[in-house]
Amino acid sequence: MKRAAHILLGLALWAGGVLPAGAVNMEAVLSKRPTAVLSAYGLFEDGGAQRPAKGVLPYDLITPLFSDYAEKRRFVFVPEGKAASYDGEDIFSFPVGSVLVKTFAYRDESASAAHGLRLIETRLLIHGEDGWHAYPYVWNEAQSEAVLKVAGARMEIPVPRPDGRTLTARYAVPNVNQCKGCHVSGKTLEPIGPKARNLNHDFAYESGPANQLSTWQEAGILTALPEGGPGAWPRVPDWSDPESGTLAARARAYLDVNCAHCHKEDGPAKTSGLFLTWQEKDPARWGVHKRPVAAGRGSGGLAFDIAPGDPEASILHYRMNSADPGIMMPELGRSLIHEEGVALIRAWIGQL
Repeated sequence: MKRAAHILLGLALWAGGVLPAGAVNMEAVLSKRPTAVLSAYGLFEDGGAQRPAKGVLPYDLITPLFSDYAEKRRFVFVPEGKAASYDGEDIFSFPVGSVLVKTFAYRDESASAAHGLRLIETRLLIHGEDGWHAYPYVWNEAQSEAVLKVAGARMEIPVPRPDGRTLTARYAVPNVNQCKGCHVSGKTLEPIGPKARNLNHDFAYESGPANQLSTWQEAGILTALPEGGPGAWPRVPDWSDPESGTLAARARAYLDVNCAHCHKEDGPAKTSGLFLTWQEKDPARWGVHKRPVAAGRGSGGLAFDIAPGDPEASILHYRMNSADPGIMMPELGRSLIHEEGVALIRAWIGQL
């Protein structure tokens, strides 16, 4: 089915309503300089409501990256007539002019909050002629526009927890150079999340739930999807759902999306010798009885990255369970401890 026809049949916008008539501003997308404001790209019909423009599709990840308990809204745009090429293990090959959009938000039930959310920032990954570029846009108080912050920004945000506590996130909007700290493979900036294994599930489109990979193909933005259907395509479990996979599989999926963008063969943390990708089969390479390459505060004086059966003696658990900038992992993207994620890794190490 042709892309436009599929969209007109009701490809969904999570925010609801009819499909917008707006169009993405390709001149802005392909410009070598980012726009001063997010709206100039035309990616949203209504940015404050996170209602995307025509041809910009919402998506989500089975197991997402933790970012101080922020909620995220993700969208993908591929220029008309072009498509990303499927890859079963790594990031898809997106054509020039593609844009990946991720908005960070927190629950806010005040009357002024659209859909009960306070929008904090929207990050763009734009595939230009010379490669990918990352740009952070911070939302104004009126939630009507997001402004480019090349130097980043910092703010304190209250984060209510289910048990009645309210934590304070020292939220950091990354500067353009910090984006490279996570989004780099070798010397090349690239996306992290949209891999086949993390997209292969149903998304709640307005027209009804549908598999994301199938939808991308039907919409014309993904080619070379293998035959066999969702059951034949790679998939990770939902880290938070015990029914979606074993404890080990859920722990590995969590580490894959939260850590493996650095802890891989061509990642920034390759010298650590700790490789946390989903595909890694050797327990020693993902930490079991592996000694750290350097001592110091980061190791906590512990002997092994993972000491089977003993999370308290495991550096992996120690660093995840810290909010000290000199100890914690990941180093960027959080100021709070992901308590539920730490509990998952603790349980997994405990049963090794």
